[in-house]
Amino acid sequence: MTPVHILAASENPLLPAWYDIVWSAICLLIVFLVVWKYVLPAFNKTLDERAQRIQGGIEKAEKVQAEADEALAEYQKQLADGRAEAARLRAEAQEEGAQIIANMKTQAHAESERIVAQAQTQIEAERQSAMVQLRSEVGTLATDLASRIVGESLTDDQRSANVVDRFITDLESQSSAQPVKGA
Repeated sequence: MTPVHILAASENPLLPAWYDIVWSAICLLIVFLVVWKYVLPAFNKTLDERAQRIQGGIEKAEKVQAEADEALAEYQKQLADGRAEAARLRAEAQEEGAQIIANMKTQAHAESERIVAQAQTQIEAERQSAMVQLRSEVGTLATDLASRIVGESLTDDQRSANVVDRFITDLESQSSAQPVKGA
């Protein structure tokens, strides 16, 4: 006997019977065909859908990232424009402030000149008034003095006016001939 017959005849517990091998192969083939025909396409379809969702999510994320980058660039541009506008407005305000200060100085200078001119005019008017009043008082005093010296009454207006004028003229000529002390 050959060693294979001896093994087959002795019924080795590790080797199944030939009909078990055939039926197991048929069952394996049926399960393989069912998995190949129904389970594997459904599994592949699920994997493809998941891959498409992932790819769509990546594309959507890239699109959102691009939009965010554009928005950031726009924001930075607006911020730079705002800063430039603020700097321009600040410079304009400084220029306007300087111009207002210059105008106020000019107005103050003009006002002070006007006040000084008005004061000089008023001083001149008061001096003229004082001169007229002084002439009147000096004239009265001179007339009284002349009446006492001459011994006659100088009530005549024309005569008294001539005496007063001659007296004031003499006083003015004496005061202009002598230098004023302290000046």
